[in-house]
Amino acid sequence: MPTFVYMTMCDGCGKCVELCPSDIMHIDPVNRRAYNVEPDMCWECYTCVKYCPEHAIDVRGYADFAPLGHGVTVLREPEKGAVSWKIKYRDGRIKEFTFPIRTTKWGSIKSPRDYPAPREDLIHTQLLSHEPEYLKVEKLPTLPLLSKEASRVKN
Repeated sequence: MPTFVYMTMCDGCGKCVELCPSDIMHIDPVNRRAYNVEPDMCWECYTCVKYCPEHAIDVRGYADFAPLGHGVTVLREPEKGAVSWKIKYRDGRIKEFTFPIRTTKWGSIKSPRDYPAPREDLIHTQLLSHEPEYLKVEKLPTLPLLSKEASRVKN
């Protein structure tokens, strides 16, 4: 479901532009309002929808669950820790869905700069920085190294 912007609600803050991973949210230079330059390329991550402080970004629902003439409203509710979806059908029926945004408390996730620098001796391993200690597990499964990779790790 690609996103679109209600121009009358958008204040042109640009937060959606900063957050869009596919770089398709832009600010119109004349109207100073956000718009989706390439809806077909939308990753449907809805980062822009969830983050827009004005709730100016919405989605076009697919016909398999919201036929033509429907209205889809997405609302980010940080106080509830949820994203709510409201679908209004042509015949007036309304369906509402709520999904949690996260499983941890707001503000509890540390910034990457708050973590110590990764150990250089682990640069050629399969683990990501600070795994497994920050996942709070003793050990993560890994694949056996191929002979070329094994010699590179030793050097």
